[in-house]
Amino acid sequence: MVNVGTLDRTIRFVLGLVLAAAAFVPPLSDWVAPLGSWKYALTAWGAVMLATAAMRFCPAYTLLGISTCPAERR
Repeated sequence: MVNVGTLDRTIRFVLGLVLAAAAFVPPLSDWVAPLGSWKYALTAWGAVMLATAAMRFCPAYTLLGISTCPAERR
């Protein structure tokens, strides 16, 4: 089952990379450092975004009845 379209997948991938790398890449880590433990939540959120982009499946979309994939839209 696929429910994440190409544009949605690209946005998830880019945003996931930025969020996952925010705690580790020096220019971004300076911005994230004041957040304390929240930086780990942002990293986890980024990992989830990368996973949903890779699998082209979003469980939340299934629960809400959403599909951004043109072939699956009905």
